Amino acid sequence: MKLLITGGSGLIGSAIQKIHKSYNYEFIFLSSKDCNLEDFKETDILFNNIKPDYVIHLAACVGGLFKNLKYKVDMLEKNVMINNNVLKCSHKYNVKKVISCLSTCIFPDKTSYPINENMLHNGPPHNSNNAYAYAKRLLEIQSIAYQEQYNKNFICVIPTNIYGPNDNFSLEDGHCIPSLIHRCYIAKREGTPFKVLGTGKPLRQFIYSEDLAILILWVLEKYNKRDSIILSVNKEDEVSINDIVKQISISYDYDNIKYDKSYSDGQYKKTADNNKLRKIYGKLKFTKIDEGIKNTVDWFIKNYDGCRK
Repeated sequence: MKLLITGGSGLIGSAIQKIHKSYNYEFIFLSSKDCNLEDFKETDILFNNIKPDYVIHLAACVGGLFKNLKYKVDMLEKNVMINNNVLKCSHKYNVKKVISCLSTCIFPDKTSYPINENMLHNGPPHNSNNAYAYAKRLLEIQSIAYQEQYNKNFICVIPTNIYGPNDNFSLEDGHCIPSLIHRCYIAKREGTPFKVLGTGKPLRQFIYSEDLAILILWVLEKYNKRDSIILSVNKEDEVSINDIVKQISISYDYDNIKYDKSYSDGQYKKTADNNKLRKIYGKLKFTKIDEGIKNTVDWFIKNYDGCRK
C-alpha cells in the first residue's frame, strides 16, 4: 500500500520519517523540490505516476505570527491552491483515505474555552492570522464536501502548536519555539541579550512532533469516523511563552533575557479539548516540554549549518 506524505521533509513529515519503519506501508515523502503543489498540472502528473492508496496531507505555506501578519495574500492563496489540488487529485485517482492537517490557531478569536472540534466555524479567527485560518477552514469544508458528494474518506486532524527537530528556525518567519531557539543561540554566541518579542504572557499547548506523528498514523489506521479530531496535549499541559523562554534558556545555560513589549502578543490563549481523542485512543503519553525543548535545542546546535533558518 502506497502512502504519500505531502510536506514530507517538513517538521511533521520528518517525524514520520523517523518512525515509519514500524509501519507496513510503502512511504513516499514528498518535498517542494519534487512537485509544486500550487500547480494543478504538476500535482496531477505526480498523482498519476505514484497512484497512492493513502495520503497524509501536511504541505502548507506556514509561518509564525509575524509572517501571518505580513504576507496575508500568500497565506490565503497558496494554501487554497495547494489544498484544492491535493484533494482534487486524491479524488481523481481514488485515494482510499486522505488525512489533512489543520491547526488550533484557526479557531474563532472570541470563544469559550476549551475549544472542541464543533467550534471551528463559530466566529471569525484572530485578525493576526485570519488569511491562513480561512484557507485552512476551507480545507475542512472541502473535505466534508467530498464526503457528502462522493462518499470519500477525506478527514482533518487539528493539532495544537507543534515543535521539534527539522522545524523552520527562521527568526522572521518561524513559529514561536524554533524562532526563540535560534534567537537564544545567536544571543549566547554574541554575548547579547536573548530578545523575546512581546510580553511572554500568552498561553499555548505544544505537542512534540514525534508524538504527533504517532497520533496521525493512528488516525490513518484506527480512526474510523469522518469528522475532524483535535490532536493535542492535555489542558493541564498548557504553558506560557515565558515558560518556554525559561526552558530554552536552561537548555543553553544562558539567562540574559530581554522582553520587547512593543511587539504584538497575538491571541492570548487557544486552549484545546482533547477529550474526543482520549476517549477513543485511551491513555496518552506525551513528551514533556522540558525534554522536548532540550531535544530540539540539541538538534538545532548539531545541525545549525544545514537546517532551515
